[in-house]
Amino acid sequence: MKLSTLNFLSLAGLVSAQVANYGQCGGQNYSGPTTCNPGWSCQYLNPYYSQCLPATQTTTLTTSTKPTSTSTTTRTSTSTTSTQGGSSSTSIPSKNGLKFTIDGKTAYYAGTNTYWLPFLTNNADVDLVMSHLQQSGLKILRVWGFNDVNTQPGSGTVWFQLLQNGQATINTGANGLQRLDYVVQSAEAHDIKLIINFVNNWNDYGGINAYVNNYGGNATTWYTNSAAQAAYRNYIKAVISRYIGSPAIFAWELANEPRCHGCDTSVIYNWVSSTSAYIKSLEPNRMVCIGDEGMGLTTGSDGSYPFQYTEGTDFEKNLAIPTIDFGTLHLYPSSWGEQDSWGSTWISAHGQACVNAGKPCLLEEYGSTNHCSSEAPWQSTALSTNGIAADSFWQYGDTLSTGQSPNDGYTIYYGSSDYTCLVTNHISQFQ
Repeated sequence: MKLSTLNFLSLAGLVSAQVANYGQCGGQNYSGPTTCNPGWSCQYLNPYYSQCLPATQTTTLTTSTKPTSTSTTTRTSTSTTSTQGGSSSTSIPSKNGLKFTIDGKTAYYAGTNTYWLPFLTNNADVDLVMSHLQQSGLKILRVWGFNDVNTQPGSGTVWFQLLQNGQATINTGANGLQRLDYVVQSAEAHDIKLIINFVNNWNDYGGINAYVNNYGGNATTWYTNSAAQAAYRNYIKAVISRYIGSPAIFAWELANEPRCHGCDTSVIYNWVSSTSAYIKSLEPNRMVCIGDEGMGLTTGSDGSYPFQYTEGTDFEKNLAIPTIDFGTLHLYPSSWGEQDSWGSTWISAHGQACVNAGKPCLLEEYGSTNHCSSEAPWQSTALSTNGIAADSFWQYGDTLSTGQSPNDGYTIYYGSSDYTCLVTNHISQFQ
């Protein structure tokens, strides 16, 4: 029998009256349990949020004033710095030359994407997915860390941030960031490493457009809109503060496929530089990546649209930013007017650019409706290309309590023949 999130949390509170690791344990208007698990303590982060953190982790709070504009009012917020007492730095994924190190092992890794996982309201479904990923040998999982709305949904609908009337309200309730909390908790239990990003270039789940609706401007001016960027950074801080030191986080990611069509590449470059530096100020030991598609590249270019700078991104220049730890690239030839066979050219070119930069790169998304026949050769190219340190296909599918997870035509379902080809057979090549 499926339980609603609220009922599940209420039952859990009656049984144990303990908060999950990294969960909320206090704050204004909070009425849930306040007792943390043994070895964890409830630590104040800001007036609205206290969190169960490792007891050896100390937190220092300072106050700062958010940037303001004519569309916002002045507010004060807290910034957080911490020692990594609960999880030693060796337990946090890192880069090692042109490779990634996870759980002390430097190797090539495979992963996938489940953007929808934090929006599930049944914890058992989350655990099912994590269990199947673990059993399969998939290590890296990318999920949406955002869910922005301009109008508050009805009860039972998951949302993370309300952008309305020039204000930004972050939902830390049972239908808000507590859903992301459980994803992190389950990832910790199953030794899965998460890439969590903070905004979408596209309109799905709010995206940049939700900020534009609230603060004005358009998709290209969003990168320099002070009010929008202040809200965006405040949201980043709210999310990161919940999971500082967690071994489940592989990296923080600025956005999903950021573009600034027709802009000079300096616009996104400056935004990446300042935002990644801000994230590093919140958690210095965590890797940071952009989440871009890899567009704008001279090395290995054949002159085709994806290699051009039309979308305002310069892959090589952005990768050189000191506070960006590794590069990301996506691959959808059919969406870019190319044949699937062209994909290996794209992967190889980026591998060389990553070698030139001295940083590893992740083939973060790739998909074809031809599935195995097209994607398996891409995997082979990635595996044999120096500079490409991991790949994560778009997207993973499973059978949940409510039926099959979303299928956009690229979904590879657990247990299918395509899954055997692109997961089981692929991982057997390097494990």
